[in-house]
Amino acid sequence: MKKTILTLGVTLTLGLILFSCGGGGDTKSTTINTLAPDAKPLSASDKGQVVFKRICSACHQADGKGLPNAFPPLAGSDYLLADKFRAVRQVIKGSSGKITVNGTEFNGVMPPQPLNDSDIANVLTYVYHSFGNSGPDVSPAEVKSVRDTIK
Repeated sequence: MKKTILTLGVTLTLGLILFSCGGGGDTKSTTINTLAPDAKPLSASDKGQVVFKRICSACHQADGKGLPNAFPPLAGSDYLLADKFRAVRQVIKGSSGKITVNGTEFNGVMPPQPLNDSDIANVLTYVYHSFGNSGPDVSPAEVKSVRDTIK
């Protein structure tokens, strides 16, 4: 009897720990902005950095310089800075074929990224304000307007 009660207590305790640490419950409600109660909310650019590290840095590298002959740089990229709506379209839809970035030709594939409008706006705003770039902010409304044209 004591062993059964002890086992039940351990099971309930582990369940509560998992639930409180994100191991249970409604995972759709989890956001990037989960902070301590007294912490300052993350800015769009900070949220974008989280997305960049999780998704984009694998190809474009943590420093945004890309990989020669494989993945184009985002750092100081004339191609990126020329047209923010093209950048939004590429994140949503992906791209393939030849592009020229800073005088170097790349011929590869970028798959569509399964991100919502806010994540796309945040990551592009982050990239436009990082790696020596001084580009525009991107809003979720702008992302939605581009998404609506390609459906």
